[in-house]
Amino acid sequence: MSTVTRAQLAETIYAQVGLSRNESADLLEAVLERVSAALEAGESVKISGFGTFSVRQKGRRIGRNPKTGVEVPILPRRVLVFRPSQVLKGTVNGEVVDDDGEDS
Repeated sequence: MSTVTRAQLAETIYAQVGLSRNESADLLEAVLERVSAALEAGESVKISGFGTFSVRQKGRRIGRNPKTGVEVPILPRRVLVFRPSQVLKGTVNGEVVDDDGEDS
């Protein structure tokens, strides 16, 4: 299993859009910074045909150490959640899905 890196994304932008390598890298960084800033501010980020990133608040709860069985408090925290679109789900499963999420 391989991982898609920032460098690979920037190279794809360079190859497909026609910007210079530096401009492609700058564009990618600007997009990622904007997405990060929105999530940090508690906003959702929806990318049509891909999915929605959002931040969810989890409350304080009691957890248990699986090794010792000792109860441990888990502090409240914010977690990043990604919900894929129907289009992305269909693509991953080899199905043809319209942009409005219906099978063709």
